[in-house]
Amino acid sequence: MDATSKPASSQPTAVTVRVLRQDGPGQRSYWETHRVPYEREMNVVSVLQKIATQAKTVEGREVAPVVWECNCLEEVCGSCTVLVNGRVRQACSALVDRLLEDRADCIELAPMVKFPVIRDLIVDRTRMFRTLQKICAWLPVDGYYDMGRGPLVSREEQETAYPLSTCMTCGCCLDACPQYNKIDVRQRAGESDAEYQARRDAEFDRHFIGAFAISQVVLFNTHPTGRHTGMERLDALIAEGGIQDCGNAQNCVAVCPKAIPLTTSIGQAGRAATIHSLKRWFDR
Repeated sequence: MDATSKPASSQPTAVTVRVLRQDGPGQRSYWETHRVPYEREMNVVSVLQKIATQAKTVEGREVAPVVWECNCLEEVCGSCTVLVNGRVRQACSALVDRLLEDRADCIELAPMVKFPVIRDLIVDRTRMFRTLQKICAWLPVDGYYDMGRGPLVSREEQETAYPLSTCMTCGCCLDACPQYNKIDVRQRAGESDAEYQARRDAEFDRHFIGAFAISQVVLFNTHPTGRHTGMERLDALIAEGGIQDCGNAQNCVAVCPKAIPLTTSIGQAGRAATIHSLKRWFDR
């Protein structure tokens, strides 16, 4: 037997899971307890699949399967972000064996708290994608014709940029940030879709963009092509809801599943934002 493996007698036969459920947007949430057969090397996604298969609570009551999101199952897509035992993380990389070592009685699953709940563990992360639009998180391309060889990127620049490029818009850094507050904009009666989206986007733009967006500004502004539109990103960085709202709590870097140096990016972006603001003031 491997030195790190547990004897079969010490392994549980079943796992108790408490899930915070919500039947729809704005509805009351409630806890529900399930118990699923234990298997070695399960992750939280495996547990949710077992819950969906049996669709019964510990009391034997038949219920609708718990709703959640997942895609890649290898911590790349960022869609399976949930609260596991109160900590925001990816469900696909949350291993049951390790969770039971810290808390043997049960595993608690809940949706992220900084985004409106759509149903159960699925939240609406539209605000994150709106923020990426606000900071121009892309490289401008004039067309699809051959524009010749692109600018050279040094090895040092590549090593700096690569960690920032691994951001998967999972929302962990935002859910842990005390400066990032939940915004739930509902469509009013008689309001058109276009009017609602404009009002919602304006509300999103007024509030803190978060660590992930600040890091993306640094990523694209340090790229040789991205520098050409860097001023637009810096304008967004110092606008309402920009980097000045960061309280330097450093929760973001503690929970980032990709270990992105977010606080380093915030420091670099803060310096760039200060210089940009001074230049704008002297150019008036």
